[in-house]
Amino acid sequence: MGTHTLYDVLGVSEEASAEEIKKVFKLLAKKFHPDVTILDKDSAEGVFKEIAGAYAVLSNPTLTVD
Repeated sequence: MGTHTLYDVLGVSEEASAEEIKKVFKLLAKKFHPDVTILDKDSAEGVFKEIAGAYAVLSNPTLTVD
């Protein structure tokens, strides 16, 4: 099985712009936020935390992603 990166979590390429990363995060956040999803709340919460964490790192220009 391959390496699972923060880019994979959001489903964007490593060359994605900051605007593209933000746009994808907003779409995923709307889909998986536990308060608004039609999916299982516990599963959605786990996914939401994962995408929020990935976005927090990828949207921070002072951090580097290896």
